[in-house]
Amino acid sequence: MLERNRRMRQKTARRYPFRNPDGSFSWDWAKYQMRWAGRAGQDSFIVTAVGIVIGITAALVSIVTEWLSDLKMGFCSDGWWLNQQFCCWEIDNMEGGRCRAWQPWTHSSPLSWLLYVISAALFSFLAAHLVKSYAKYAAGSGISEIKCILSGFVIKGYLGIWTFVIKALTLPLVIASGLSVGKEGPSVHIAGCVGNIIARCFVSFRRSESKMREIITAASAAGVAVAFGSPIGGVMFSIEEMSHIFTVKTMWRSFFCALVATVTLSFMNPYRTGKLVLFQVRYDRDWHFFEIFFFIIIGVFGGLYGAFVTRFNLQVMAFRRKHLASYPVAEAVILATLTAVFGYFNRFLRIDMNESLAILFKECEGGGDYENLCQTWAQWPMVNSLIIATIFRIGFVIVSYGSKVPAGIFVPSMAIGATFGRMVGIIVKAMYQAYPTSGWFAACQPDVPCITPGTYALLGAAAALGGIMRLTVTVVVIMFELTGALTYILPLMIVLLVTRAVGDLCGANGIADEMIRFNGYPFLEKEEQVYDVPVSTVMRKELTTMNATMRLGDIQHLLDTAAVQGFPVVNSHSKVLRGYIGRTELQFVIGKARRAGNPSPNTLCELASEEHSLEMEHAEHPMITPTPLDGHLGPMSTEEDEAAPEAIDDLSILPNERLNFKPWVNKTPLTVAPQLPLEIVMQLFKRMGPRVILVERYGSIVGLVTIKDVLRYTAEIEHVQSLSNRYDEWSSLDSTLEEAYSWWKDTQQGTLDRLRSLWARVVRRR
Repeated sequence: MLERNRRMRQKTARRYPFRNPDGSFSWDWAKYQMRWAGRAGQDSFIVTAVGIVIGITAALVSIVTEWLSDLKMGFCSDGWWLNQQFCCWEIDNMEGGRCRAWQPWTHSSPLSWLLYVISAALFSFLAAHLVKSYAKYAAGSGISEIKCILSGFVIKGYLGIWTFVIKALTLPLVIASGLSVGKEGPSVHIAGCVGNIIARCFVSFRRSESKMREIITAASAAGVAVAFGSPIGGVMFSIEEMSHIFTVKTMWRSFFCALVATVTLSFMNPYRTGKLVLFQVRYDRDWHFFEIFFFIIIGVFGGLYGAFVTRFNLQVMAFRRKHLASYPVAEAVILATLTAVFGYFNRFLRIDMNESLAILFKECEGGGDYENLCQTWAQWPMVNSLIIATIFRIGFVIVSYGSKVPAGIFVPSMAIGATFGRMVGIIVKAMYQAYPTSGWFAACQPDVPCITPGTYALLGAAAALGGIMRLTVTVVVIMFELTGALTYILPLMIVLLVTRAVGDLCGANGIADEMIRFNGYPFLEKEEQVYDVPVSTVMRKELTTMNATMRLGDIQHLLDTAAVQGFPVVNSHSKVLRGYIGRTELQFVIGKARRAGNPSPNTLCELASEEHSLEMEHAEHPMITPTPLDGHLGPMSTEEDEAAPEAIDDLSILPNERLNFKPWVNKTPLTVAPQLPLEIVMQLFKRMGPRVILVERYGSIVGLVTIKDVLRYTAEIEHVQSLSNRYDEWSSLDSTLEEAYSWWKDTQQGTLDRLRSLWARVVRRR
């Protein structure tokens, strides 16, 4: 309603002429032009500020992450604040291939392994403890929740300042601990927090939910842009994944915010190499058509990986919710310790995942021979190491993603796909070296390297990312911006199309969408539809309504006893619908009235006029009453409401000491007829974003429907008891987890019983 009044005043101000009737200059016109320019400049300033802060935050997180990751292995004698790359930056510090300034903690392998494990456990403990103590919303990825927020769901504090601070502080600790989680998903959450915090400092944004959604969408695009060094990819991610309704204005703001954030990150240059992310590469070789067969194999792996990890991770989440909800810190420490214990002995699990991607993506001729990765004599041991890294990383991702620490799944999936793809590339290269004259390799030139294993790693990373997130165009754009290789767009498209097809055959959804369902958030998917069902089957028929005229004490009693967020307003002697008012508006008006005076419980409150003529108009109400796209419709224009455009900002007290609630009542709420098909109602929820849709028959209200009612009905027709229990089905992994937990409890109880019996024997002997 505030937004409607602002637009009304803006429309009135446009009518100011350039000159007054007497021919003098109109200062009202000048003031309006200045205000209009100030509003336009304010919007650009906010988007710019959000992009700059996101870029600075991403650079600081990257720098601290690299330092903490290297701190597990040693320290720099020239300065404790330098990581290994910066410590050994100058060529003069190198002697015999070793960096003199970088000192390992110990030269003993067992002690190095022990310090590595202790550091991982310490980092994970600090991160989990901070999240548990100060900001529980800082745990997880955040993409699922931001999707729900953009669709209209309110999660108070999820984008607050404490969530931002704790998530930005703990994210480097989590990555440095070695947990198989990434920082790209949390980067989107951090960016959303930045956009929300900065925008809410301005009244025009704080009072407009539509503007806030635009800023959060733009910030999400900037978060992906700085995570991958891909501004266009960030915009595509917002279009494909985050928002249902994406206007041209929102796309422009998203692109501008992503561009500012990327430029800021490039200016800070966190890696001192000119790269925005550590695994940026450039390819100058072409590919051959016979390689399409191997590209298809990589695509099949990506689809199977996405379906497999999504299914079993949700079962682990169900087990975690059932048994481990009270031990978030202990769980994070145990997972980090196990990851460090087993990962230390594999060359690709021991190092940071971003560094691993940079190594696997490189061409052998471009300095990519990491620990004999490109040597022919070591190719089969390297294949064994890569397949072990792939299997172990998949297991670590399944059990780690969803723990109560900041955790993303983008880079872990890319690391899994890169190890598998590099393994395929090495095998193909070995086949070419063994049979160079085969007709299969006839397109290869004899004196030019034919197979580039690094490109297979790149395609594998794209396949795994597309398989777990169910993205296609976004991944192609991100990978193109990472490599700058236009020639590899066709292989990327082939791989991702195969990945998508395999995922569809397996019936897999993106893990972000599955997390929304698992947590029971009221969110409708774009493709979700229910046919041949009228809305009367789903609507809620037991309603708590308010009369057009009520006493203040009765309104307060309804607020105290009814667990609803809004009330339909009806005539006192009938069910004729007169409007809709929310709980927040009622509490606001009552609180303002009590501050202005001390109204008694018997004070009359008018929510609508008691007029029989209006009832006749409602009897001819159309099937659907249109509303603005943001789902919040202000009152219709009447003489009593438009007499004072600013009346909504002040407490309205009518004669005879009556409180006037009418300016806060939505007089034309979104309504439908009972026989309207449910699929149209679902489209209204998706496209217009209302919290509630009222159902009326011939002007009289007969029910209402919310997104939760629709989701509850869809769960019932799928023969699922509840949204959360749908993942508690017994399967192999779930059974194993339950059996392991039962064995641990039985063992613990048996040990206690033996100790009690031993103590009893000792007491009897005494």
